[in-house]
Amino acid sequence: MNRAVIEFTNFSFQYRAQTEPTLQDINLTIYEGEKVLIVGPSGSGKSTLAHAINGLIPATYPGEISGTLRVMGQDQQELGIAGLSERVGTVLQDPDGQFVGLTVGEDIAFKLENDAVSQSEMTGKVTEAAHAVDIYDFLGASPQELSGGQKQKTTLAGVLVGEVDILLFDEPLASLDPYTGTKTIELIDRVQQQTGKTVIIIEHRLEDVLHRAVDRIIVINEGRIAADLPAAELLSSGLLQEAGIREPLYLTVLKYAGCPITPDIKPEHIETIVLEDAAGKLRDWYLANDEQPEYLDCPPVLELRDLSFGYEKNHPVLHGVSLKLGKGEMVSIAGKNGAGKSTVSKLICGFYRPSSGSILMNGRDIGSDSIKERASRIGFVMQNPNHMISKTMIFDEVALGLKVRGMAESDIEKRVHEVLQVCGLYPFRNWPVSALSYGQKKRVTIASILVLQPEIIILDEPTAGQDYRHYNEMMEFLLGLSKQGITVIMITHDMHLMLEYAQRTIVLADGRKIADDRPERVLSDKAIIHSANLKETSLYRLAERAEIDQSSEFVRRFIAFDREARQG
Repeated sequence: MNRAVIEFTNFSFQYRAQTEPTLQDINLTIYEGEKVLIVGPSGSGKSTLAHAINGLIPATYPGEISGTLRVMGQDQQELGIAGLSERVGTVLQDPDGQFVGLTVGEDIAFKLENDAVSQSEMTGKVTEAAHAVDIYDFLGASPQELSGGQKQKTTLAGVLVGEVDILLFDEPLASLDPYTGTKTIELIDRVQQQTGKTVIIIEHRLEDVLHRAVDRIIVINEGRIAADLPAAELLSSGLLQEAGIREPLYLTVLKYAGCPITPDIKPEHIETIVLEDAAGKLRDWYLANDEQPEYLDCPPVLELRDLSFGYEKNHPVLHGVSLKLGKGEMVSIAGKNGAGKSTVSKLICGFYRPSSGSILMNGRDIGSDSIKERASRIGFVMQNPNHMISKTMIFDEVALGLKVRGMAESDIEKRVHEVLQVCGLYPFRNWPVSALSYGQKKRVTIASILVLQPEIIILDEPTAGQDYRHYNEMMEFLLGLSKQGITVIMITHDMHLMLEYAQRTIVLADGRKIADDRPERVLSDKAIIHSANLKETSLYRLAERAEIDQSSEFVRRFIAFDREARQG
């Protein structure tokens, strides 16, 4: 057996601001050359575990430690954050937070410059790392100008150049489109295969990570290790559901069809799973569930007419985009990173003015309305929660908009508490925001907009960093808002969110609208999928492998059945 590179022994950690430990009695060993996936609900301790491994605990996040943690055979606290940085390279879920150089080449070279490596040696190492992650052609570009996938490559190259032994990825897929996410998992796998480094991936998107094999999956729940098993064994157990983690969708529909899930059928991937005994049951299940959907005619509330825009003159980002959104409709906007999705939302909110075209709300041109005037009717939740938060305490952050509007304190407390309950944040209402995970901060920003009760709410990647339980709670709450007449616009890379909650999906590619249809039809069109960096869900592939002709209808029936089953 390979040597142990990470050894937790009876390890516990309690943040200074908390009354209970976040990690409790962790016993875990990770061996040299392993590729390990760590999953768990938001707030379960996954990020805290990562911060212990890379030294941010206790260097940046002080608290009480008991037990021991050894990295590469040495005590974590004796190594300190400087010593750990020589052994552990971390790639964060938000690449922008790691950039320090003005160009990609400078950013990759940062570690070498700190180590006073000679110019000739530095150039060779930067070139080698850039080729390893396929970013060499962009060495002279600004990191901020890159796509999401290119940013991830740059941060990975910056880690590789330091020749660390352990690569730690903290939710690397959180902000990536489906195609780029797939390529990122392939890149991580290739780097691990070529270098033999130990790889640890912390990620909510279990099915996406399993696009490439992992040695083990570790489930963290309520600060403890709930499971540590090979993927086939874990997927065949009920441990994921017990921890509130979404299993791969193709396994869910197989269970609905009465098919047993065992390690023998190789359930880790849609392409490897054995379906000889399941195909007939799937077809029977499909034929037995043919309830037709109800399509509602929603009166228009927002209309974009021939909208064009560019951040720089003669460099348009949007080209003549037109669309209509109905009152109480839930609509998703999809497309590759850089397609113009976020730009559309910024134009609707008034952050920028279109170079041509118009925006109408309830039939009135709002082109002359200020940002403040629009904000009273249109709420916008940004993709990165750190770009929205301005208060120290959670309650104060959610209450800020109401206070600015002069609402009475008693009314503010009542409404804030109601929204915090729905968003799963009520137990943390008196916590500092800094003590929250990325996913929990995301819910705080959503709560701060929902509390204002807008007529339209735009959410940029609402489920990024969310576990399955909070994903469901949040989306059901948004669905409830739509039934009350609030229009919900979701900018998302989440294919299942699109299928389950959107009545329509609008697809942008290269600044143009290329599709506006039911999501199940959009995601069965291979030309649209290719143009917009989307991805067929595993449900489509399952239908194809089971020889069910109507793949999009199979998916629609699964979504309807699954919703009813979950609601009892």
